[in-house]
Amino acid sequence: MQFCDECGSMMHTEGDAWVCRSCENETLRDSQAEAAMTTRDGQRDDGAPAVADATDDPAETTREPCPAEGCDSDRASSEMMPKPGGSYEVRLSTCVECGHTWRGS
Repeated sequence: MQFCDECGSMMHTEGDAWVCRSCENETLRDSQAEAAMTTRDGQRDDGAPAVADATDDPAETTREPCPAEGCDSDRASSEMMPKPGGSYEVRLSTCVECGHTWRGS
């Protein structure tokens, strides 16, 4: 992929030149530089990125006391959920120790 030195737009190949469709700037193609460019075929697929589990890492949780009777935990993970029939979201907190879920503050 080549970008225009004049306007920064993506350039396209036309014969022996890179041509900018925005400002019509032209640059001669360089076969050595093009050979060094990575193509989709040359890229590797590492699969889906890892997703952090908030129950395993205290850095991914908040300090919030669990309201469940008998639970002394002060760590909870949270997520935003759309309120049914509403136009806003509410935060649901889940205790990392007992799994109790409540509407967070």
